[in-house]
Amino acid sequence: MKKILVTGGNGQLGSSLRKISASYQEFNFAFIDYDDLDLTKSDEVNEYFRNHPTDYIINCAAFTAVDKAESQQEMAFSVNAGIPRILSGMADINHIRLLHISTDYVYDGKLSLPHRENEKPAPESAYAQSKLEGEKALWDNPSALIIRTSWLYGEFGKNFLRSMLHLGNEKKELGVVFDQTGTPTYSGDLAHTLMEIISYAEKNEFIPGIYNYSNEGVCSWYDFAREIMILGGKNCFVKPIRTSDYPLPAKRPEYSVLDKSKIKQTFGIEIPHWKDSLSTALANLKKNKEI
Repeated sequence: MKKILVTGGNGQLGSSLRKISASYQEFNFAFIDYDDLDLTKSDEVNEYFRNHPTDYIINCAAFTAVDKAESQQEMAFSVNAGIPRILSGMADINHIRLLHISTDYVYDGKLSLPHRENEKPAPESAYAQSKLEGEKALWDNPSALIIRTSWLYGEFGKNFLRSMLHLGNEKKELGVVFDQTGTPTYSGDLAHTLMEIISYAEKNEFIPGIYNYSNEGVCSWYDFAREIMILGGKNCFVKPIRTSDYPLPAKRPEYSVLDKSKIKQTFGIEIPHWKDSLSTALANLKKNKEI
C-alpha cells in the first residue's frame, strides 16, 4: 500500500485531507505537524525518512501570517523556503513524489487577466517572496508538483470564513475591501484535487510542474463576505471599503484570479463554483454545530 505523508497536518488543508483520507483506502496516510517533526532541521527530516518509507509528500506546512511575515522574515523564509528545499532533497534521495502548496501572492496582480503558470512571478511582500523561494527549490525537481492557490478557507483553522462568521455574531456593520479581486478556494475541494492528482499518477504517470487551482468564478473580498453573511444567516451589514481605508503591513495583489486551464486539461478535474463550495462549507459547519 502506497504511503502519503501530509505535513502541516493540523492546519486547515491538512485537516481537510485528514477528513477525506478514509475515502482513499488504497493509501496509507501519515499526518505530522511541528510538534511531531521540525521540518526546518534537515537532520531530523533525514532521520524521519530513514525510519518511515514514503511514496508521496503533500507539503501543507507554511508560515501563512502574511502581515507578521513583514516583521518576522527570518521565520517566514525558514518555513516557506527552507522546508521545501529540505523536502526536495529528501524526495530526490528517497524517490518520493512531492506535492507542494504555494500561493497566488507570487503574482503581482497588476493586470486584470487571469494569471497563468508561465507568467513571470513578481512578489510584493516578504510572505510572497518566501513562498516564491520555496517554489524555486522545486522548479528543477522532476518529482515535484506545485499548486498555486488563492484565498483558502474551510471548516478548520483560522480563515476568512470563520472570521466573518464570528464577526457576524458580534457586529451589526462591517467594512470589507472591494478593490481586491480573486477567487476563494474551499480547502475540501483542494484536498480532493490533490488526491485526484495522486490517483492519476498511480494509474497513469506523475506530471510535475506548476498548476493553478482555485474554485471557479470571480469576486471581491466584499462579495465573499456578503455571501457568507447571507448564507450564514448573520444580521450584519457588509460595507464596501477601499484597500487604502484598511492599511496592512503586507501588500496584497489587487487581482489574483487564476487561470485553471492547465490543471483541468492535464488531470481531467472538474472545479466547483465558489458559491457552491461556500454552501458546502457552511453546511458542514452547521452539521458540526459550529454555527
